[in-house]
Amino acid sequence: MIRLKELNKFFGTLQALKDISLHVREGEKVTIIGPSGSGKSTLIRCINALEEPSGGEVYLNGELLTHANHTRLIRTYCAMVFQQFNLYPHMTALQNITLAPVKLQKKSKKEAEEIACHYLDVVGLRDKAGKYPATLSGGQQQRIAIARALATRQKILLFDEPTSALDPEMVQEVLDVMIRLSRESITMVVVTHEMGFARQVADRVIFMDHGVLVEEGPPEEFFEHPQNERTAAFLSKILH
Repeated sequence: MIRLKELNKFFGTLQALKDISLHVREGEKVTIIGPSGSGKSTLIRCINALEEPSGGEVYLNGELLTHANHTRLIRTYCAMVFQQFNLYPHMTALQNITLAPVKLQKKSKKEAEEIACHYLDVVGLRDKAGKYPATLSGGQQQRIAIARALATRQKILLFDEPTSALDPEMVQEVLDVMIRLSRESITMVVVTHEMGFARQVADRVIFMDHGVLVEEGPPEEFFEHPQNERTAAFLSKILH
């Protein structure tokens, strides 16, 4: 579903990604972990064409992502949930969720609202459909953002540290929604600092450091028996 081939990204003289090659199969749940500044968010932004790679290739469903076709491919396959909720403050929760289906996917208002209400049910916020973002908690706003991504009905969901901007007491309500989503057939790539979540939902965990994909593996092996010293040192620090 997603294939990266020798992906590189420079910001001036800083190389944020170094020859990253990765294949994510359809329906697979992949979590990406690592210290701040390791290139995790840059990687996921390259998949979603929010950053243009300096070198290498990105394929979505077998098709090479290019400057000419990236809008079509992203709208066909990808939806993204960001660290910040990025909800339009002058729109209700329902209006935020229906915007893309109506404007980009040309669905009728009635059909878009039916889809939006379904996903508001999925995230447990049907009663907040008419509320504005400022009246919602951070956890509720992020759940609305997840519903907005789901309403586009794309095959790939990308999450860029979706709980990092939340107060600790709100983190679990967002993770609970993502755990439920992990049981669906959606392909998920999640940049996260939540190790418990990575253990519970991932088919594969990837550790990045200094722009390099250092190690990957199924969570039961990755967390219990890391093969790389850098991975072991990071896990020891973050888990203890």
